Formats: sequence, structure tokens, C-alpha cells
Amino acid sequence: MEERDYLAMVSSVQDRLWPAELPRVPQYPFGEILLTDHLRRWAEIQPEKAAINFYGAVTTYRELDRLSDAFAALLVGLGIGKGDRVAVFMSNCPQFIVAFYGILKLGAVHVPCNPMFKAPELLYELNDTGATAILCLDQLHDTVAEVLDRTSVRHVLVTSLSEMAPATPAFPAPATVLAPRREIAGTIDMLPALAAASGPFVPPAPVSLDDVAALNYTGGTTGMPKGCIHTQRDMVYTAATTVSFSLGTTKDSTYLCYLPVFWVAGEVFGVIFPVFAGCTCVLLNRWDPVASMAAIDRLKVTHASFLVDGAVDIVDHPERPNYDLTSLERTGGISFVKKLNPDLRRRWREVTGSTIREVAWGMTETHTCDTMNYGLDRDDFDLNSQPVFVGFPVPGTDFKICDFETGAFKALGEEGEICIRSPSLFKGYWNRPDANAEVFRNGWFHTGDIGVYDTDGILHFLGRRKEMLKVNGMSVFPGELEAILGQYPGLLGSGVIGRPDEAKGEVPVAFVWLPEEQRNAAGQDAFRQWCGRMMSSYKQPEIRFVDVLPMTETGKVKKEQLRALL
Repeated sequence: MEERDYLAMVSSVQDRLWPAELPRVPQYPFGEILLTDHLRRWAEIQPEKAAINFYGAVTTYRELDRLSDAFAALLVGLGIGKGDRVAVFMSNCPQFIVAFYGILKLGAVHVPCNPMFKAPELLYELNDTGATAILCLDQLHDTVAEVLDRTSVRHVLVTSLSEMAPATPAFPAPATVLAPRREIAGTIDMLPALAAASGPFVPPAPVSLDDVAALNYTGGTTGMPKGCIHTQRDMVYTAATTVSFSLGTTKDSTYLCYLPVFWVAGEVFGVIFPVFAGCTCVLLNRWDPVASMAAIDRLKVTHASFLVDGAVDIVDHPERPNYDLTSLERTGGISFVKKLNPDLRRRWREVTGSTIREVAWGMTETHTCDTMNYGLDRDDFDLNSQPVFVGFPVPGTDFKICDFETGAFKALGEEGEICIRSPSLFKGYWNRPDANAEVFRNGWFHTGDIGVYDTDGILHFLGRRKEMLKVNGMSVFPGELEAILGQYPGLLGSGVIGRPDEAKGEVPVAFVWLPEEQRNAAGQDAFRQWCGRMMSSYKQPEIRFVDVLPMTETGKVKKEQLRALL
């Protein structure tokens, strides 16, 4: 079959279940213009509207536009120009968003660094990108100082969480948000420097949608991270296909974000989407169920995205009856360790009146939001379908399922490699020409993931090819087993890997994290019996109970550490 015919066939099948109220093309409120121009437009249309609410401290659209102009001008004054890399080493705070838009206005390259990095990790990322400047929190400066003389960084800018936080938070805030500002010699104090700037910023060189805008590092569980090259066009397209589809946000919405904004998903949901939509982002420095509930109650939050773990924390929290959560209209769920299941959806609906849906399948390489599930949750159709259900491609994005070796198209219902072609697809790995040659073929990105299009043209994700197990010649996918195990009531999480077996070739091994009250012999036996009822015999994993699972900062299980436990 020709590629054109294959894609037309898949699209025609998808038409049968595509929600009638959703358009089939991306939705741009001002046309396909720079993300920074969206900020300018909203600052003109609604200058006094809150762009950011940080524990009660409001930054308006006018202020965000002005401050990001000033940050861009500050960088120019330091000799930083278009294409130069600027590292941002911070946890969630308004200054992160100011810096993001200032860097993009200049045409420089945003390099978000994990604020939990230790010195070797920060050193690697700074040197891999060749960053010439870094903005960091005063609380993180000691780590910067430890590596500075081994990098190309010429300028260190600092700021404090407390400088853009209220003296008395409107809802619970971590102690670090209120910590006094540190004076650090030899650095540039960000906010006083911005106060000296005046007038709209005009970039010295024109900035286009296709210039490099960000290097988002992969947050995988193995190997050294790689920088994914993304442009403003990637950002704007991702927003145009998700804001009005899965999220449904408008300028009248209020969106809660606690996802770490250094992470590409947090950047998308907390930094890009609210400004694209012109809505208010209620920004939390970190996850806190009480702070989240208080913010939803007091600010009448309409939209939010939670790790499923967070949604469980809320519905189970003893203080939940003290808060009104019914302002929520749409809620996105992100399954990593804990999985979204029908029981949690039912309980969430009882508490909030809204439906929680998986947000999307995506990768750092694809800018995270490549599918949507809206309209596919009637009678829990999505959650009761073959794991792992990830939905329809968003408008403008194409998937194909191919044979790993030959590249031949797989029929609906047949497993193969997930390949994607999208306007938001990264432009390559930074400084990795060999890796680029491996993953790009004829305009398609070969993900290395195993998936299947079902007979409705809905995509299902089965796992990484390198993780697939062969048990007595049968394919077993750890991701599928983790999705099934995630249905167990109260389960805190699981991670499945394989081990060699002389008789079967391989066998799956599930590391299972039960609540403390279920870790006795009776609880473990009940779990094993449940597994026996839920899975085919060849999929039955060996069960190893653990007190905690090793996880990355973004909530993924560290599989290499599980292998060490074998």
C-alpha cells in the first residue's frame, strides 16, 4: 500500500468515532504567529488580567510582557544574542516564565535544567549545550558555583522565590517560597536589573517560528540525556491542537499547574498553553494536595492536569471535604506509576463533577501532546479498551505502524513500530548526528515504541521494543502489565522488567509497591490471587514486593535500578 493510501484509510476509519464537536484542524486564536507575539496580543487585549497567580501574588499580562521584554534587553546588554543558549536552573516560579519569554523574544535558546540536579548532572547539561549564561535560584547557586569554572558560562543571574511571592500566601506554600533572599557576590540580581529597563524590546535580529527556541532534555530512565531541538512553531502547533481539544481552555479559564516547568510537559501545560489561550495560570512551586485543593476552591480553578498519583492523593485526603472542587470543568490525568482506572474516574467525578481523562501520548521528541482522548470516555470506553489506550492523533499529526525491520505498513490490529510525523516533531538531537540518522527516515520519526492501530483507528501504546519480552515465544509488554496491575485497589505503583529463563526464554518480574497495611502475608496473597484472575498464564509475572520504587524526578520508574535488584 502506498503511504498516501494507508493514511487515508486510517483517517476514514477514525472519522466514525471522531467527536462531532471537535474540529479536524489546529485552532490558532491569532493565526500561526510567534508564541511571544501571543503574549503581546493578550497584553494589549487584557493588560490587567492575571497571567500568573503564585500563591496569591498576581503577575498581569501587561507585567509579564514588560518583564520578559526587560529580560531580553538584559541579555542583549550582556552580549548574548540570537542562537546563544541560556540555562534556567529553577523550580516553579514566575521568574521562570519571565525568563522563558524573554529568551524567546531575543531569539536565544531556552535550556531548562532540572532543579534537583547535582553538580555532575548540571555540568553535563551546561557543557553539552555550551550555555553562555545561567539564571538560577539563590538556593541553587552553590551547585552552579561548584561547576562554573568548568563551563562556558560567562554570566550568572540569580533570583529568589520570595521576591515574586506574597508575604502572606493565599494558600499553603512550601517554606522555601518564603525563605529570605541571599546576597551572592559576583552575580547579577535579576529583578533589580529588570527594573532598570524601559520600553518595548526590539530584537537585534529577526526571530522566526523556525529558529531554535529550546533544548528540552530527554528524561529517560537509561543512558545520558539528549537535548531535543524545538522551535516556536513546535510550541504554537502543540498548543493549537491541545488547548481547544483535550484541555478546552479559553481566555476565561483558570488553569492549575504544579507540574515541574523544567520538564517538557510542565513547560507545555504551565508556560505555553496559558499564554496561548490568554488564561490565568495558578502556579504552584511543587505538588501539595492541600495547596491544590485550596487553590481550586478559592480561585475557582476550571482546568488542571494531575499525575494520577496526585488525583489519588486528593480523593483520599482527609481534608478533602473542607474544599469545594466543583469549579473544575476538565481534568487531565498523566499515568506513570499509578494508572488511571474506572474506579478513580468514578470517585473523581463524585468529588469534582468533572471527568478525568488521560491527556496524551507523547515524548520529549514530539513535544508531548500527540494524541487526544476527549469524547472517547463514554462508558469508560477508553479505560476498558486494550491497554494502553492513547486515543486519536491530534489534527495535523500522522502515525503509522510499521514492521521494525522492513518498514512495511501493518494492518489495523497488527503490532509494529510507532512512527510519527508532526509539525511539533523535534528537529534533531543536539550534537548527536549519529542518533539523528538512526531515528529519522523519510520525514518520519521512528520512536522505537511498539503500538497498534485498532479497528477504530485508535492508537494503543504497548511499550519500548527493547523492553518487550518473549515468554515461550509470546510477546509480553511490561507497559501493558503495569497498566493491568494499576487497576488493583490501593496499589501505590509497579515496575515490570524481564529476566532470562532457561525454560521460557524470559519471564516478567513485577516489582509491586503496596500500601503499608497490605504488605502482610494476607495482603500479598490477595494480590497474587487477583493477578491470577486478571492475566493470561503466560503474562503472569513473578511478584517481588518492595517498600518503595526508585523513580526519576518526573515520576518514571528507574528500570535499571530494578534490574540491579534482580
